Amino acid sequence: MQIHPTALVESGARLGQGCIIHPYAVIRRHCALDDAVVVYPFAVLGGDPQDLGFDAATESTVHIGARTVIREHVTISRATRSGASTEIGAGCFLMAACHVAHDCRIGEHVVIANAALLAGHVQVGDRAFLGGGAVIHQFCRIGQGAMIGGGARISRDVPPFTMATERNALIGLNRVGLRRRGLDRATLDELKRALRIVASPLGNLRDQAGAALARGDFASPEARELLEFYQQGQRGFVRPRRHTDEPEDT
Repeated sequence: MQIHPTALVESGARLGQGCIIHPYAVIRRHCALDDAVVVYPFAVLGGDPQDLGFDAATESTVHIGARTVIREHVTISRATRSGASTEIGAGCFLMAACHVAHDCRIGEHVVIANAALLAGHVQVGDRAFLGGGAVIHQFCRIGQGAMIGGGARISRDVPPFTMATERNALIGLNRVGLRRRGLDRATLDELKRALRIVASPLGNLRDQAGAALARGDFASPEARELLEFYQQGQRGFVRPRRHTDEPEDT
């Protein structure tokens, strides 16, 4: 490993094999980087949470998965609880000036575009895409394969394989992402049927999804995952654009 003579490296620091740390990047002692992580200038990893009640003596961490690329001015805060970790999965791409707050859990191959902001405890599934300038409320879940439009304001959960934008507006399935996954026609048809059930303007979405699962109407793992998503979480769910003014707890 080559270390430039002007770099400041604390005794005992360890990096994964093949990591590249560009000038002016800051990696705090609370971080663990797997192999081949790339960190660009002015990124700050492992800083204290932006939480007024946080005790700086808390021993918490940030973990960055292998082959993840972190561009300029990205900030990733460590977790708020002792022994806990803010997690970034393998193969992610965090573009310039995005922020991942304390206790977030980001899956693998996630793309977070420029200036997107994730509040504390947000969960993002594998292969999700968050558009530039999107803001995600604390404790929200973004399902795997979901796409969030640029500038979106998300304060509700976004189910897997869907698209959401504007203020909690569910657009439909992420058709481009699904095509790239190579899913067969039967699976796509099941996903469409599952989404119609939970895109209803009436009734309790958790109950409707649970009833569909109990009937055994869906064979594909993807359709079942979409419906199971509605059995979990602490927040409401995004709704089709014409229904986004409904109460959060419906």
